[in-house]
Amino acid sequence: MKNNWSNSDSKKYIRKYKNLGYSKDLALRVYTTRLLGRNSELVLHGGGNTSVKTSIKDIDGKKYEVLCVKGSGWNMGEIEPEGLPAVKLDPLLSLKKKKYLSDQDMVSYQKRNLINIKSPNPSVETFLHAFLPFKYVDHTHADAILKVTNRPGGLNFCKKIFGNKVAIVPYVMPGFMLSKKVNEIYSKNPKINCLILMNHGIFTFSNDAKEAYSLMIKYVSQSEKAIKNLKVKKIKQIKNYSTKFKAHEIAPIIRGLSSSNNDQKFIVNYRLNKDLKYFMNGKNVRSYSSKGTATPDHVIRVKPFPLIITPNKNSSINDFKLTAKKAFDNYRKKYINYFNTNKNKVKGKKVMLDTSPRVVFVQNVGMFSIGKDLNGAKIAGDLANTNAKVISSVEETSSYKFIPEKNFFDVEYWSLEQAKIKKAKKLLEGNVVVITGSTGAIGFETYKIFKSYGAEVVLLDYNLQRIKNLQSKVKELCIHCDVRNKKNVKKAFDQICEKYGGVDILISNAGTAVSGSIAEVDDKILRQSFEDNFFSHQNCASETIKIMKKQNTGGCLLFNISKQSVNPGKNFGPYGLPKSALLSLCKQYAVDYGSYGIRSNGVNADRIRSGLMTDKMIKSRAKARRVSTDNYMRGNLLLNEVKTEDVAKAFFHLAISKKTTGAILTVDGGNIAASLR
Repeated sequence: MKNNWSNSDSKKYIRKYKNLGYSKDLALRVYTTRLLGRNSELVLHGGGNTSVKTSIKDIDGKKYEVLCVKGSGWNMGEIEPEGLPAVKLDPLLSLKKKKYLSDQDMVSYQKRNLINIKSPNPSVETFLHAFLPFKYVDHTHADAILKVTNRPGGLNFCKKIFGNKVAIVPYVMPGFMLSKKVNEIYSKNPKINCLILMNHGIFTFSNDAKEAYSLMIKYVSQSEKAIKNLKVKKIKQIKNYSTKFKAHEIAPIIRGLSSSNNDQKFIVNYRLNKDLKYFMNGKNVRSYSSKGTATPDHVIRVKPFPLIITPNKNSSINDFKLTAKKAFDNYRKKYINYFNTNKNKVKGKKVMLDTSPRVVFVQNVGMFSIGKDLNGAKIAGDLANTNAKVISSVEETSSYKFIPEKNFFDVEYWSLEQAKIKKAKKLLEGNVVVITGSTGAIGFETYKIFKSYGAEVVLLDYNLQRIKNLQSKVKELCIHCDVRNKKNVKKAFDQICEKYGGVDILISNAGTAVSGSIAEVDDKILRQSFEDNFFSHQNCASETIKIMKKQNTGGCLLFNISKQSVNPGKNFGPYGLPKSALLSLCKQYAVDYGSYGIRSNGVNADRIRSGLMTDKMIKSRAKARRVSTDNYMRGNLLLNEVKTEDVAKAFFHLAISKKTTGAILTVDGGNIAASLR
């Protein structure tokens, strides 16, 4: 493993953070923490932690010796000084001789001794960092370390690899008791500079930041070398037939089955690479994949074991549905048995978590990782990828062995670990929303409100430059898609299924304004308007329905209609006629697919400043009516201009109205002539 320390970079960090009021100690701690955190073979998603012992002056002017240790919720790769909360050191050290401390008391004690009470909760391994009498302490879950520990005879194997400055620690659950064990081991051998924690990870320490980091690289490199010197026997693979199923075809099925047993909808993210393919297509994958995760804290994201599905060769999509459902049912039975077997072996009452898998391997297709949001699904995927690499490596040279089932049950149901991922559920969490015409004023405003309620939002638009500009401003998936083209639409929705697993809400918002006397308008213009304002909606809705039926969890279609659909305007027939057809389309979908739990509603808006209603058009219409532009826009019963956010709120209201379908919600400030009869 490469040592990435740079003297020039370290000096830059010192200068940067000095200017921000931070000490050299803390600056170097940030620097090496990031070096560790940005190496995925050392640290993934909140795993690992670091600390530095230094002194800090409090607001009362008194100087305190403190332990600045990684705080909960911070990613090591992007850490800032605020992510290393300062805990008074002496109170921590005073508990060295204490025989036992409950998790609750431990957390409370650490929080009481924070310099800044607003700081994040210090790591659950704070006491371990405190008890080691070194300025800098680094901890990772290095892949290479896990490859040498997670096997029969792993302890003896480690003793052969490392020198006398490394102590091997049998598995102990993280927390106060692990800190006590480490203190005991160090007291007997104070010359050590490294701890290998069996089935867990590695600690290195020094009074120098560079040395502590370099020791980490040194011992991980030794592990890598030891593994390379072992005799390798490749994992036997299943017959790698070419299945006709594509990821986008089966992702909605997996998503629907994941969400079927509770109110929580899940995001399903697909990936495939050579490591995953090798792992999941092993003949004995059901055996070695069920032995546990690479390191205990992975279990809170990926559960103790994945689900393996083997599709039958030449089977239909309906056959796959049946195969997948049976596999999910068996998984849930297995998980319930796992819970019931272990719940009475631990202290305190445990409430079973949801029984849906977090990782599904479909052989000859790929891996589907599952989470409550896209970020959660991707994290599960990253951890599962690491598990696959570690387990495969061990299986090639030995047989994978993890801690007893009860031990990783302890971690999965450990309140301190669950707290890392627990957060208040937003109203639309787990829902996937697709918005067409997303770069327009209404589309973007609609995106903002759905995003604020926790939805995963996908933005579609036919204008390449505008969608590129939008992508530079938002993190969400933006797709260049001409919704008038059925092939374009299918390609876009296939992409959505691979990234999110499906669709829950379609907001069909795209359209163009076309004018002209109906008897004189060119046929080409009229037909194009139908393509823009009717068939574009049909293309998207039709593709969405296919996905929703596979998910079997209901859904919602929302159409941007127009007052022209019920109140034709002079010389506006080329626009109003397809909009009238769209209104009927909206109701037809409600009729045809209501039995599937799929709702279909529309928003009838009028006089909205948008791409369709430009400033030029507003001035022209106001002039024709001999009123100011302001009075024209307020020309409704409420005498109040209707804005894009009002339309967005209407879409949102219809999306959450679970018992409403076939409805058209008018948003125009009041216009009796344009109201539905």
